[in-house]
Amino acid sequence: QVQLVESGGGLVQPGGSLRLSCTASGRIFSINAMGWYRQALGKQRELVATITRTDDTDYADSVKGRFTISRDSAKNTVYLQMNSLKPEDTAVYYCDANILTSDWSNGNYWGQGTQVTVSS
Repeated sequence: QVQLVESGGGLVQPGGSLRLSCTASGRIFSINAMGWYRQALGKQRELVATITRTDDTDYADSVKGRFTISRDSAKNTVYLQMNSLKPEDTAVYYCDANILTSDWSNGNYWGQGTQVTVSS
């Protein structure tokens, strides 16, 4: 009914940059908040950044000043620009969206995840 597909992950050296994208498709009426989460090996999933419909943003303390979340509502897409990457940023990154479908069902949807590895 609704799909979220992430892209943009990969291997990068410390200090490098990556840009993640996540596009929602399907029977979408409107998208409310969108966000990025990450899960490192052996750890719990944690919030990275969120953005509301009015473009209010919030970030985890560990990424403030380095990561920027943005969205293109016309394309149902959320982005995560990651700069000054550190080895501790290594994780699978997931996008999340709160979506009202065309049959008036509201729920949270997740992407399949994209691996980000920061290593020299």
